Amino acid sequence: MELKQRIDAFVQLGKVLGQCAGSKDWSGYTHGVSQSDFDSFSQLLNQVYLQNGWFTEENVRKACLEWSRALSKENLEQWTSAYSDLNGNEKLKTIALIMAGNIPMVGFHDLVCVLISGNKALIKMSSEDDRLLPWILTYLVVHIEPEFASRIKFASGKLEDFSAVIATGSDNTMRYFEKYFGTYPHIFRGNRTSVAVLDGSETEEELNALGHDIFDYFGLGCRNVSKLFIPKDFDLDRFFGAIYSFHPIVQHKKYANNYDYNKAIMMMNQDDLIENGFLLVKEDDRLHSPLGALYVERYTDLNKVTEKLKSDENEIQCVVSKSNIPFGKSQSPELWDYADHVDTLKFLLNC
Repeated sequence: MELKQRIDAFVQLGKVLGQCAGSKDWSGYTHGVSQSDFDSFSQLLNQVYLQNGWFTEENVRKACLEWSRALSKENLEQWTSAYSDLNGNEKLKTIALIMAGNIPMVGFHDLVCVLISGNKALIKMSSEDDRLLPWILTYLVVHIEPEFASRIKFASGKLEDFSAVIATGSDNTMRYFEKYFGTYPHIFRGNRTSVAVLDGSETEEELNALGHDIFDYFGLGCRNVSKLFIPKDFDLDRFFGAIYSFHPIVQHKKYANNYDYNKAIMMMNQDDLIENGFLLVKEDDRLHSPLGALYVERYTDLNKVTEKLKSDENEIQCVVSKSNIPFGKSQSPELWDYADHVDTLKFLLNC
């Protein structure tokens, strides 16, 4: 398979995801999607939610639409143009992918990297997210590019016969990864979180957009903001007013249970707590806040914040601010925005 053939396949897949996730009604054969395939995708959304209550229809559709946007011809060509070795690369090494299951399609970027690089994928899915990806890949090999069929394999038991590993999990599973896969070329990913830095001049629209960085996917992703740096005299009422439109999140049972539990813990600890019924805000110098909560740290010197972010860079996935990732865009990464800032394509071309 030439690179162009691989790119064309993912461009088409992006269009299919956009059609399936972008509407609840079939719009005809716009991108070659039959009504039966469209209906099966709609049924899949319900099955996914029944299996994992965090994977609401809204969140799964959002994830698919983000990938539809990312997999444009322009994006794929811009991304791959930086790697001259991709042209005609047919190494056909087997790369084991151990995927997380915290948000929908969280491991899809690794899979795209493996297939775009001309390699084979041996996929170990999370039990929390093992329905959506098989549907997407079945559509890819049946309706778009059959040559990918021999390059995709799902592993249900022990991983065997692979050349390198990309594994995503928690800090606890990192020890497991090191023990069993440390002798292979690898990328191991543990716990990270994201932060936002305000300078006080943000508009209401920007603060509202920040709500997406905090609440999208219920805050379960490593790209979700769990810590907010604010000027010493910043009025948090501005922030609370701007994010009020996100209050329906507390109607979700699993989120509400976490919110209530963490509120009770903080109250028992007699923490100085501000809450608005759907978000717990606590002044704390730590980065990782519990679900339903946001840590806030006030500052007088922005340079010291920059120094702190530098010292904690191995714990931070991304920084949202006026000079970094725009407000509202933390969960909309581009193809070249690599997790943990490790160039996955470069790794695959050299492993």
